[in-house]
Amino acid sequence: MALLSNSESEELSANVSSSPPKSIYKDPDDGRQRFLLELEFVQCLANPIYIHYLAQNRYFEDEAFIGYLKYLQYWQRPEYIKFIMYPNCLFFLEMLQSPTFRNAMAHPANKELAHRQQFYFWKNYRNNRLKHILPRPLPEPASAPPTSAPPVPLPPTGAAAGPVPSPMQYAIPTGSSIAKNDPRNPGADRRKRKKDG
Repeated sequence: MALLSNSESEELSANVSSSPPKSIYKDPDDGRQRFLLELEFVQCLANPIYIHYLAQNRYFEDEAFIGYLKYLQYWQRPEYIKFIMYPNCLFFLEMLQSPTFRNAMAHPANKELAHRQQFYFWKNYRNNRLKHILPRPLPEPASAPPTSAPPVPLPPTGAAAGPVPSPMQYAIPTGSSIAKNDPRNPGADRRKRKKDG
């Protein structure tokens, strides 16, 4: 084996040092695929049944997975939150930071409770929110300015208004001439009778 002379070794080291450094990995789609995968996973956390699945399969016992859940909290920042379609996922992501919640979600009864509470939240959210955001009527002014047209009288309300009409539109008075087999007739006997025979 031949050894290199000092001049040859200096030339070789100069060539090695002048070669461009190894290129850093660049994602071909500029991180779009990773963004979409993380977004999809975060939104899956809106489903208590999926969280129960993760707990049953012992994902919450893996320290790397717990670290990943902590990392995903960046989705709560305003520049990322605008991409979330199911905001309940952020609530569950926050709750999953607690080991107590992670352990509790392994039990089917807690999964059902979380699922039921989420359903009632979705069911009543709009009505509860409307109570707080709809404008309240303005108070009546002390003296109304004169108008050119006379005010339209309102029908009387309260005890002086008289009897309130029935909400049933098709109330059938007694002694009516409606046929017995008419479905509007409450007196019709709809039971099948045995034929005499």
